[in-house]
Amino acid sequence: METWYGAAGICINESSQLLMVLEGETAETQKWSIPTGGLEKGETFEQCMLREIEEETGYTAAIRAKIKIKKGVYEHLNIAYEVHYFAIEITGGKAKIQDPDEFILDIAWKPAGELRVLPLSYPEDREELLAFLAAPETLAETPST
Repeated sequence: METWYGAAGICINESSQLLMVLEGETAETQKWSIPTGGLEKGETFEQCMLREIEEETGYTAAIRAKIKIKKGVYEHLNIAYEVHYFAIEITGGKAKIQDPDEFILDIAWKPAGELRVLPLSYPEDREELLAFLAAPETLAETPST
């Protein structure tokens, strides 16, 4: 079984809103996700995360902490996955879709109330993302080196 490796970024602004992207193609259901993307050859997970943030949102960012590694299997696709989650902070840029895959349709900062009901690409992350919105200081528990 092949394994897909990627990185995901959790960014909360001063208004307690989560940076999210709307992804999908016109023929399918569009869903929201935190910026996430696949590891390219020769990249570290940290480099992947910073590249994906810029490609998907137009923002430049810095990593504040490594949060967790999520592993699993999509049986219906016969593929395993390993995604490294990072707490990030925006350091520059402005909201602009630059996704070379043309899969990102919108960029938005979402409050907890919206996050509770949004269709998510990874619904298994909803409760943890809501917990981070409620207590963003938990994102800095594990310093990134």
